[in-house]
Amino acid sequence: MIQYIRKRDGRMDQFDVNKIAGAIYKAFQATEAKYGLDAAIDLAHVVEHKLEERHTELPTVELVQDTVEETLIEKGYVRIAKAYILYRAERTRSRDRKSRLMKTLEEITFQDAKDSDLKRENANVNADAPMGTMLKYGAEAAKQFNEMFVLNPLHSAAHRSGDIHIHDMDFLTLTTTCTQIDIIDLFHGGFSTGHGVLREPNSITTYSALTCIAIQSNQNDQHGGQAIVNFDYGMAEGVKKSYVKWYLKAIKGALKLLIDNQDELIQELQSLSVQPSLSDESYFEVEKDIFCKHGITLDVVERIQKYAREQAYQDTNQETYQAMEALIHNLNTMNSRAGAQVPFSSLNYGMDTSVEGRMAIRNVLLATEAGLGHGETPIFPIQIFRVKEGINYQKGEPNYDLFQLACRVSAKRLFPNFSFVDASFNKQYYKGTPETEIAYMGCRTRVMGNVYDPTREISPRRGNLSFTSINLPRLAIKSKGDIDEFFIKLDQLIDLCIDQFCYFCV
Repeated sequence: MIQYIRKRDGRMDQFDVNKIAGAIYKAFQATEAKYGLDAAIDLAHVVEHKLEERHTELPTVELVQDTVEETLIEKGYVRIAKAYILYRAERTRSRDRKSRLMKTLEEITFQDAKDSDLKRENANVNADAPMGTMLKYGAEAAKQFNEMFVLNPLHSAAHRSGDIHIHDMDFLTLTTTCTQIDIIDLFHGGFSTGHGVLREPNSITTYSALTCIAIQSNQNDQHGGQAIVNFDYGMAEGVKKSYVKWYLKAIKGALKLLIDNQDELIQELQSLSVQPSLSDESYFEVEKDIFCKHGITLDVVERIQKYAREQAYQDTNQETYQAMEALIHNLNTMNSRAGAQVPFSSLNYGMDTSVEGRMAIRNVLLATEAGLGHGETPIFPIQIFRVKEGINYQKGEPNYDLFQLACRVSAKRLFPNFSFVDASFNKQYYKGTPETEIAYMGCRTRVMGNVYDPTREISPRRGNLSFTSINLPRLAIKSKGDIDEFFIKLDQLIDLCIDQFCYFCV
């Protein structure tokens, strides 16, 4: 005869079969079933008998409730069993609301990150810092709220049991995960961070700074990584503008030695439809004609241009290096997410063969190789060097020297990683244009395919939702070596995950 029962908090209490009958009777009432208290008492005694047969001297509350469910189903009370299960789940939720969250907050408050797996869950967040702690409070509260009130109970139960893991559950109802940012499109005409509009940048220094701001601003609106898909092509635009600035400055300096009043000549140069360029000679021929028209001999003009071009290249290259150095330092120090985390950032580059694009690639690699202030290897940005035959893969190709430099830097700093455009799973999307070059995020994912519209299989302005993992080792253990059973269970979990992803889309 059973005399005691073990409560959830570990205490022993008197076993009372009437409490079981009362719970069953409430299930009757919840379903408006026409069963009386007598039927509930009879079922309660069956439960008691089952517990005695199991030789359980001290049953737990959970065991008693499991046995009630089992008995209801065996006796044909399927609808009642469902109501009892829902009632039980609601009671569990009610208890969790009162205690589970408090225990979590207690751990966050009083334990150091080195002693708490919970506080080390995100390696990019210092959970011991004040804002990191506040962020963790919010994250854990949101997780439990979403588990109890938002998720389908089936999905929640699978996550809680460990069959699946729903990642980033704290952001479940708030935002998307990662984004592949097109900085060429973003910077054209300027952009807004929500607190005012930033002008279109006019130098490589400003291009670098606004890239960091764009990453930081977007990171505050999302919980995943921010990937720049066209870093070399985008930075090339900044290099072009800086070269114009430095060239005109060198020209002005040289003309001061020859002409008393150079304003008219400079204005005429600035009004031209073409500009000085590292890769286009057309401007310099037009400029030469203007200088000669103002009485400067051809020999002197050619000497001025040679000096200005050499000086402008040197100054632009130096500014580009400093801009890349600043970008790396900023992305390792500037915070987002309530001041608790540096942005999770990625840069994709390697394919731009223009003089300006090559200068940007070379200098971001050199700045990465130099490291941070004391020579530390920077954590961010994660860098992906695109490798393609005909561009940089073999000796003699235009960017082969940059591929060699990338290999050297990667050997020292672990970045860049390498993306092979010609790999079969990437090449199928490449159409010879920058937007069809595969771009990766820091988490090594990329968004490219489009089963609904193959014409939109491009990298820029794409993103992804968060993930759900299936616990395959656990599934294998539960299948006990039966391969057919394993795949049956796997199919069931895949269907469950699909249902979980679609749950918020209806």
